Amino acid sequence: MSLPLDAVHPHHRHGWWWKTLLGGFLLWVVTIVVTVATQNTNLVPTIILLGSFLVPFTVVLFVIERVTGTVSTMQLVTAFFVGGILGVLGASLLEANLRQDALVYIAVGFVEEFVKGVLLVVVAWRVRPKTARQGALLGATVGAGFAAFESAGYAFNAAITSRGIDLVSLLQTEVVRAILSPVGHVLWTAILGAVLFGAARGGVRLRWSWSLLVAYIGVSLLHGLWDSNSSIATLLAFVLTGTPFSAARGPYVPADVATLSTTLYVVGLAIVTAVGVAVLVTVLVRHRRQDRALAAAGPSAPVTGAGADGEYGPGPVVTMPAWQRATEHGPVDWDRTPPPHAH
Repeated sequence: MSLPLDAVHPHHRHGWWWKTLLGGFLLWVVTIVVTVATQNTNLVPTIILLGSFLVPFTVVLFVIERVTGTVSTMQLVTAFFVGGILGVLGASLLEANLRQDALVYIAVGFVEEFVKGVLLVVVAWRVRPKTARQGALLGATVGAGFAAFESAGYAFNAAITSRGIDLVSLLQTEVVRAILSPVGHVLWTAILGAVLFGAARGGVRLRWSWSLLVAYIGVSLLHGLWDSNSSIATLLAFVLTGTPFSAARGPYVPADVATLSTTLYVVGLAIVTAVGVAVLVTVLVRHRRQDRALAAAGPSAPVTGAGADGEYGPGPVVTMPAWQRATEHGPVDWDRTPPPHAH
């Protein structure tokens, strides 16, 4: 007896993502306590890995509980780890020769979003159905992988100082990046994935659309503004307080400038985050309406399944969504593309 095509995956809606988040946080805290109590530096890598991967991997579990179609759990885990590793490697190679000028953060944004976009296309090539919601989930997975490995690098650099291991700096870096990662790489690649899949309009193939270029430029600029926000906030603080730039002593600035700069920095991150979330919601709502309109205009066609009268006899009638019906090259080849979460 075959399972219905829209059967819910057994992992769906079990809340594993928030259970893992809570459990992982407790393990992270326990590891910190033991490290401080024993002064055992061998535990520092454990702190780095737990702190850097906990929130991004929680995103993957969140996606696993909501993804549909032909996407398997193994594909998502592979996209997270392999995509994350290849993403940071590719970005590092492309960023190696960037000039350190005022536009370097914008350039970094375009480079890293391009690398993640290419990886997203590779991961999404055979995924069905290609809907905006599905694309956002896959994009979030690729972005989470990139964020995890990048955060591990930042945490490592924060820990290593000329005086030895700075555990406080390490923990501060991990906390900040853990809080911000869902509205950083995860959000930006989710936007790109939603537009990429949305352009396919539920079909089996990716399609070019000018909206893809607009989305790529948009998320790259958001990324660049996010990275340059600290410099922009400091510059605005000097201007708004009327403090001459000569008052700065290397990385140190007057107290009133530093206070205003911190406030402006937080406000800047909030603005970039709000814009990103608004864009993602707008894209998802627009494509959801389009999908509903298409479904209302062209209902699924009944097909005949295998029954007791023969391999291709009358059998039961099964209603299949458009993306699983015949394509321009013939019927869907389930020998090459597994059915959705059939167990």
